[in-house]
Amino acid sequence: MAAERKNSGLDNVAFDMQVQREAGKTCESSRVAAKDDRNKPDYCVTDVPQWYLCVFLALQHYLTAFGGILSIPLILSEGLCLQHDSLTQGRLINTIFFVSGLCTLLQITFGVRLPILQGGTFSVLTPAMAMLSMQEFKCPAWTQNATLVNTSSPEFIEVWQTRMRTLQGSIMVASVLQILVGFSGLLGFLMRFIGPLTIAPTVSLIGLSLYDTAGQKLGSHWGISALTTALIILFSQYLCRVPVPVLAYNKTKKLHFVMFYLFRTVPILLGITLPWLLCYLLTIYDVLPSDSTQYGYLARTDVNGDALSEASWFMVPYPGQWGMPTVSLAGVFGIMAGIICSMIESVGDYYTCAKLSGAPRPPKHAINRGIGVEGIGSLLAGAFGTGNGTTSFSENIAALAITKVGSRTVIFLTGLLMILIGMLGKIGAIFTTIPTPVLGGMFVVMFGVISAAGISNLQYVDMNSSRNVFVFGFSMFSALVIPNWIVKNPGYLETGVKEVDQVLTVLLTTNMFVGGFLGFFLDNTIPGTKRERGLLAMETLHLESSNSDLGTEEVYGLPLGITSCLRSQSWVRYIPFCPWEGQKSQSEEDIKPESQWNKDKPERIINEIAL
Repeated sequence: MAAERKNSGLDNVAFDMQVQREAGKTCESSRVAAKDDRNKPDYCVTDVPQWYLCVFLALQHYLTAFGGILSIPLILSEGLCLQHDSLTQGRLINTIFFVSGLCTLLQITFGVRLPILQGGTFSVLTPAMAMLSMQEFKCPAWTQNATLVNTSSPEFIEVWQTRMRTLQGSIMVASVLQILVGFSGLLGFLMRFIGPLTIAPTVSLIGLSLYDTAGQKLGSHWGISALTTALIILFSQYLCRVPVPVLAYNKTKKLHFVMFYLFRTVPILLGITLPWLLCYLLTIYDVLPSDSTQYGYLARTDVNGDALSEASWFMVPYPGQWGMPTVSLAGVFGIMAGIICSMIESVGDYYTCAKLSGAPRPPKHAINRGIGVEGIGSLLAGAFGTGNGTTSFSENIAALAITKVGSRTVIFLTGLLMILIGMLGKIGAIFTTIPTPVLGGMFVVMFGVISAAGISNLQYVDMNSSRNVFVFGFSMFSALVIPNWIVKNPGYLETGVKEVDQVLTVLLTTNMFVGGFLGFFLDNTIPGTKRERGLLAMETLHLESSNSDLGTEEVYGLPLGITSCLRSQSWVRYIPFCPWEGQKSQSEEDIKPESQWNKDKPERIINEIAL
């Protein structure tokens, strides 16, 4: 374990603090050149910053993940017929934060063991909404009218809990696939067939498929929505390099000002807080209409009534809190498609996180274990009733590059913070008062970024090749056309077997499944070289050295002395998720370069696979 640092502050782009470094620190040998020094973390994965720095950075990671995690239950509530039940929406928000924190602790302790936050995933949200849009799960007309909804009536409770229980059971069954793929080591075999032309349409369509949801919320008040979008863009893009002076304290300088990059750290939180406050002022002064039929009513902050006052101060989410889960075959297959997409993203996140946190390349056993633990996390998310699964949060990996702090102690503390916040019922209720147009303004930015992140995978591909242009273009366009036609013509897809009809309906109305499947099939059947397909560039990224002094066992070994007990056992090498003596972090023998392209690879390749 590396010695704890003695400097009194963080020296990175998030803080303008001058500190003195002593010789013999964990990351010292990685600072051979000035160029490398700028890219290496100040705190590596096994380092432990000062307690107050840990607390601040944990809060920052929570705020970074806040927007993405919060969006999921708010979107899902529409499919569950909960638009007018803010109290239950608050409980869903508390539950997803609680489970995200729990899964984070599991991942850091027994999973891949990198400083990587776990949270909800849009990959599962898309097929979940497709399942809930089926004819048998469509919300009754009376649940759309706030005046007709009695949230405490047994009839209404049964309406939404029936849908939630079916979604829960489908997620739990589908998560078994991820557990098996992870702990069996099957993922390594499958990854050789999955390239950028599969990842790009799959991830892009996650964002594009939610355009209708974002549009409906935007249209509830275009002025407030435009203000929210403009502020998020202003803070995250134009003011991201503008520091703000804040008070700080250390033993040398005592109380003094430091420059903190506030707008870069929490742009989404700031972007929704200011319009939210404006809507509150317009509500209390009755500037916004009080008639629910008038335009602009949804911009009021009192639309959800007394949710804040009725919510309990303290609650503990527990498995089965909505009742005994049931299973839908169509839902299982649809969510499996989302989980496959989530696994692909997570593998890329592991490599990127390792590089940014000063860790060696993750060995196969750590990757297998990480994916398996994510499957367990999805199983827990289904059991607790979040209506979603769990995955590695790419946004928080980007925060590692900003703060230069790759300590997993910080992420562990973030997990504890999320569990605590998940048990405070008032916190979840507060978030349900965010006006609809403010959410619309946030969604249009977030979903746009998700779509662009998927397309960014094409940087590894030779897009001068007509083959690649055809594969990507056909996959994307077909994934928009086919689901749209099936939704508008629900009676045409009939095979005579109800269960088969349901499975086909969910799969073929899930845009990312259609696009990902076509991209995967065409990319692996149409002749093309590894370099042309982008596989060589991805493999090169996996082989790049992290210049870390940390040993593989030190970072990726199991805790509580488990690795020491197992490493000398000969049979352990046959267990795909267990470390064993003599195992390499990432054997270059597994990758056979097609040419000498590695010697002159473009500098523009970034240090990530899929965001």
